Amino acid sequence: MALGRDHDRATLLACLPVGMLSGFWLGWPLGGLTAAAFAWGGLWLSPDLDTRSRALKRWGALGWIWRPYRTLIPHRSLFSHGPLIGTALRLAWMLIVGVMGWTTLTALPGWSGPAPSEALPVVLQWLREHPRPLLAVLFGLETSVWLHLILDGDPLPAEWPRRWPRRRRR
Repeated sequence: MALGRDHDRATLLACLPVGMLSGFWLGWPLGGLTAAAFAWGGLWLSPDLDTRSRALKRWGALGWIWRPYRTLIPHRSLFSHGPLIGTALRLAWMLIVGVMGWTTLTALPGWSGPAPSEALPVVLQWLREHPRPLLAVLFGLETSVWLHLILDGDPLPAEWPRRWPRRRRR
């Protein structure tokens, strides 16, 4: 299992090649977006947010938002280190916290911005018309998780069997 600084170093070294790979696929501006999402995913949205990790410390004063996640999600479980599901849960948690904060702001007197319910249709319409930036971000976030798992020495979460049972032949 790699140390936090090794994860950070590998993330920073790999973000450019991942961005270039994505740039060939989605175009160079979106390759830059992929590289940024890869770095952000590896440094701030690490699968190790369920422990007292460097990624958690980077959140500084906002680190408290990860307390329920840390309480509910066991370390190196399918839900923290699982491919796709771990990233999806961290993004869902961020979305929940963000919408709760946004809703709280709209209740303040003098708020002049849109409410989440007013902005959601606009955001969904934009994503339908322009899905490639979302693909670039998701590709960057998920590949940073795979790098993390590979550096930990075992890309499978702890609950997954090391060897799949074989069927007996009759």
